[in-house]
Amino acid sequence: MTVVSAIEFRLATPADAAAIRDIVRAAYAKWVPVIGREPMPMRADYDKAVAEHPFGLAIDGDRIVGLIETVLADDHLWIENVCVAPDAQGRGIGRLLLERAEAKARQAGRHELRLLTNGAFEANVSLYARLGYTIDREEPFMNGTTVYMSKRIAG
Repeated sequence: MTVVSAIEFRLATPADAAAIRDIVRAAYAKWVPVIGREPMPMRADYDKAVAEHPFGLAIDGDRIVGLIETVLADDHLWIENVCVAPDAQGRGIGRLLLERAEAKARQAGRHELRLLTNGAFEANVSLYARLGYTIDREEPFMNGTTVYMSKRIAG
């Protein structure tokens, strides 16, 4: 895996909402045939989400190629969404976004990150496991399974 050194990071602004929606829809489209419906992130209102939560963006040149949406909770950092544009996948951008979330959690005095994913998204579950996340529980959801995962981090 080769990480492109030209990747830069910045916070999203309201003007980025349409591009964020487009990247999310493109990134999650491959899962529609797997689960028989649009994954929940494809249905989100990104104008509202950008106004309510911080989004870290990965930028390659002048194009957004990845994003991570987080919510700071009392005892952890919740990862609401992380995705990479299909043509930028496999370059380590998702891992870099997750590392930035870990740094954000540490800076905020949180020692745990949490997220959920669809159990049918086996590549995602495997990626999170390789990055140190463990499965906390699984619950039925819309004819599938939601997998809740977390990662403890040092302060």
